[in-house]
Formats: sequence, structure tokens, C-alpha cells
Amino acid sequence: MSAPRQTLQLQVNGAEAEVRVGLHDSLLTVLRDQLHLTAAKRGCNQGVCGACTVVRDGYPVRACLSLAHGCTHADIETLEGLNQQAAMQALQKAFAAESAFQCGFCTPGMLITAHGLLLHNANPDADQVRAAMSGNLCRCTGYAPIVAAVLQAAAHLRTQELAP
Repeated sequence: MSAPRQTLQLQVNGAEAEVRVGLHDSLLTVLRDQLHLTAAKRGCNQGVCGACTVVRDGYPVRACLSLAHGCTHADIETLEGLNQQAAMQALQKAFAAESAFQCGFCTPGMLITAHGLLLHNANPDADQVRAAMSGNLCRCTGYAPIVAAVLQAAAHLRTQELAP
């Protein structure tokens, strides 16, 4: 016998989304399988790797550990919804300039986490970037280019704020 499903309303990327979920469905499953928002990746499915990171009410969270039922009153943002924001565009350009990705699997989670850092700290130092990014695993690049990219994006954004 299959588990009962309920219809929920989620606020995702600024739009209302109606989804059908079971009690144990994760936010990640709903985003990927029902809403076809695939930037958040299913990596470890235990909240360790950071590949599934999304923004919930302004802070990065692991979508694989977030039950969809617990997100009905939350504002959820995915990489797809943040692509037009200045901070995300600066991060994407800096990641490319610093070669901060190779296979790309971890990149969406890295970008979301870095975006969250820059929203709450416009002028992080390298240690603060490392601390913020510590929950995101990358098997390809090492972390030096990622730290350099986040610092570069932060510097660019501060310069833009000073421009008339």
C-alpha cells in the first residue's frame, strides 16, 4: 500500500507551486522530480556534501534534509531563481575566471552557499569564506580556486556598490 499524498503550496523562486507529496518526501525530491528544478543535486542524500543546497528564508539549507511538509511557509530559492541577481552573476563570472569548477556537480551548491555568505557578509576574508564553504565538498578542484572566486566576487560587488 502506498503512503498517502497531500497537496501542498510551496513558494519557490518567487512563485506559488502546487505539489503532491508524501510525509517523507524531501524538498530536494519535490524540486527535482515535480518542479523540474535540477540545479540542486542529489549527492550523498545525508546533508554532508552540500550539492543539494538551496536558500530557505535567506539562508542556505540542505534540500535533502528538509521535508517538503516543513517548507510550506518558507521562501525557497534555487540557483535557477537566483541567476538574475547581481551577486549570483558576479559569483558565476568569478568561478569561471578562477577555474573554480571542473565536473560542475558541486558548483550549484557552492554558488548558493557563497551567495548566502555574501548576502550576510559583503566583505569576508579568506578564513570566513573557508568556514562558510566548509560544508560543501568538491572532489575535483581543491578549494583554493573556490575561495579566490568568492573573494573576487565580493570585491566586485563592493566596487559596484560604490559606483554612482
